[in-house]
Amino acid sequence: MIIQRVVLNSRPGKNGVPVAENFRLEQSTIADTVQAGQVRVKTLYLSVDPYMRCRMNEDTGSDYLRPWQLSEVADGGGIGVVEESKYENLAEGDFVTSFTWPWQTTAILDGSLLHKLVPQLVNGRLSYFLGAAGITGLTALLGIREKGHVAAGANQTMVVSGAAGACGSLAGQIGRLEGCSRVVGIAGTDEKCSILVQEMGFDAAINYKKGDVAKQLSELCPSGVDVYFDNVGGDISDTVISQMNQNSHIILCGQISQYNKDVPYPPPLPPDIEKIQKERNITRERFLVLNYMDKQEASVLQLCQWIQEGKLKVRETVVEGLANIGAAFQSMMNGGNIGKQIVSVSK
Repeated sequence: MIIQRVVLNSRPGKNGVPVAENFRLEQSTIADTVQAGQVRVKTLYLSVDPYMRCRMNEDTGSDYLRPWQLSEVADGGGIGVVEESKYENLAEGDFVTSFTWPWQTTAILDGSLLHKLVPQLVNGRLSYFLGAAGITGLTALLGIREKGHVAAGANQTMVVSGAAGACGSLAGQIGRLEGCSRVVGIAGTDEKCSILVQEMGFDAAINYKKGDVAKQLSELCPSGVDVYFDNVGGDISDTVISQMNQNSHIILCGQISQYNKDVPYPPPLPPDIEKIQKERNITRERFLVLNYMDKQEASVLQLCQWIQEGKLKVRETVVEGLANIGAAFQSMMNGGNIGKQIVSVSK
């Protein structure tokens, strides 16, 4: 069977900026027959995420991320529909997902590695299982619950950097739902800031490309910062940390400002910021959602309930066509989208 697939065409280098041309669309073939335990699936949606930047390097810098190989098919979060099954727990027409879905139009996969989806849980919006009701939502929810130490009634202020991105836009809302009394986002355009406040319920948002961020943060967080959901690292995070309270908490979710630099993860703080962190007893521990998969099922159900109740607003940027996945990745890394970046492969 002839298929289309996307392979890694070139590496940007550890300090390089990824571009669409780092990926290549090509024709390939898969077997015409399905073996016992396998299913043939048609790809519907693929996810592009910041962590994938690390997979473009020969050394990902992480023991849990496998590097993509040159001229081999890339993979990540994906959703598809079963076309043929020789795996007893899946039938034709079932919707399924995997963290390691190949970037190709059709694939033959091991049925035991797929998770069956229930579209009704997300009001039929299947792509939500790659975002708000998937690994992105889990990262936001479990990050806050496991590392944020949020307590209802404690009058805590949360700041979210990269707040208009896939995880940040959810984290601010979840922080509120979990009990934060004030939520402030940091984003890169006035449009994004407006959406955060008017649509997603943030109390305020700062455009870090305009004005004095430290001054604005001080004005918007008069009682200091108790919880910081850190998606970006770098100068923005240094500014937030300098205004954090005694015994406060950093949820170290991502460091997208550092992903195109050859630095360890998590990147070390500047000496003056590290001094503040230690003197104020601010926790800053690496958070990896895969360490909490025992809580996945209950957490996904909670996310789905909030979506159904309208308490969790979801934004997606959907790009049509497998051929455009490289451009979608480049746009996401440049901060050009609002919410989750999804590629619709076929309908």
